[in-house]
Amino acid sequence: MKLATSLAALAVAGLGTAALAQDDPVELRMMWYSDGIEGEVMQDLLDRFEEQNPDIDVVLDNVAYQVIQEQLPIQLASGQGPDIARVTNLKEQAQHWLDLREHVEDPAYWDENFGNRFDWMREDGSDAIPGFLTQLTMVGGFANRTLFEQAGVEIPGDDATWDEWVEASDQVAQDQGLVAAFAVDRSGHRISGPNVSYGGDYIGEDGMPAEIDDGTMEYVTKLVNWTKEGKQLPEIWVSAAGTTYRSGADDFINAQIPFLYSGSWQVANLSTKIGDAFDWVAIGSPCGDVGCSGLAGGAALVGIKYTDHPEEVARVMDYLASEEVVREFSERTLFLPAHQGVVEAGGLDFQSEDPNVPPALERFVQASNETLPAADALPAWKWANAYYGALVTRISQAMAGEITLEEARELMNRDIADVVQNASQ
Repeated sequence: MKLATSLAALAVAGLGTAALAQDDPVELRMMWYSDGIEGEVMQDLLDRFEEQNPDIDVVLDNVAYQVIQEQLPIQLASGQGPDIARVTNLKEQAQHWLDLREHVEDPAYWDENFGNRFDWMREDGSDAIPGFLTQLTMVGGFANRTLFEQAGVEIPGDDATWDEWVEASDQVAQDQGLVAAFAVDRSGHRISGPNVSYGGDYIGEDGMPAEIDDGTMEYVTKLVNWTKEGKQLPEIWVSAAGTTYRSGADDFINAQIPFLYSGSWQVANLSTKIGDAFDWVAIGSPCGDVGCSGLAGGAALVGIKYTDHPEEVARVMDYLASEEVVREFSERTLFLPAHQGVVEAGGLDFQSEDPNVPPALERFVQASNETLPAADALPAWKWANAYYGALVTRISQAMAGEITLEEARELMNRDIADVVQNASQ
């Protein structure tokens, strides 16, 4: 009897342990990078989600942007990775994104509010719901108004050319004893709007990559020469290798350069770190021979199809993509929303007491209407990242004096062709 009772007690205890194990929350890993404060905002939102959904535990893994660009693709290629990730390489890696259409609560809501940019992040011909843009971004520049005023140099107007912006910035740099006149982020994506502004077009008539054209080389040549002359801060491009991303934002924040060419995602970062140290303005994109184009884009939150928990991933995504949460995320991060309902409703209350912020965001909205067709085609183009990678790698080598501009052009064409060939094998 005692033995039977003991065995029964153990059985009950075992069942209790199993029940507790069954009730353990499902753990999801979200790989996330930040340009500014958005990681803090996302953690706050996830904490609230977990309070409402105690059966799901979302671990936010904050990583450097280089991890997203260089390590995540390796994981994905081996059929691994996090459950959810914030990415910018949207189209080229589309085969790895989880199709949420069969898992989200209301696919029509997703189509209505995010569908106009699904083609940026899904395979051609697909109707998948891969995720949503956490923000719409626009490439553009920033000027240190205080440094320009101290140097007695007028900030160039909206129709000013790249040559005029570099000349004015160089005058400020020399007058104020700065390290350089300007910096463009080390990114093939970042220089593509300027390339298009000089007549560059990456896409051939057959939809495949065209060879590097004269329009692209016109701006590339200017950028290389400005760097060799010390007008562009050389460290941004020359001290890194391959496709490694580097921004000149910290140098701008530290008032070491009067002109930065980066993008709208920097607004919160600049506001937070500069404070009232100096006044700054967003300036759109300087002009080339055919236009004054930046490049639209965005970072997206996507589900990874290798997850073991697609239903739980969809619940997290439904929450984060809800109109109320998107609005709050945009207002707190100072990002341009990519949610159609939020955009149409308007009235965003961007949470900043910085007087530089509202006009900066308004200028980026204006810049989104100034892009050229050749730039607008790039976000949904499969081979865009092949082009971007070749540009940044070979331009840096030309800046360092390792190769000539003509050699850089030949190598860029070869690099792009190699990517296309490897993709077809």
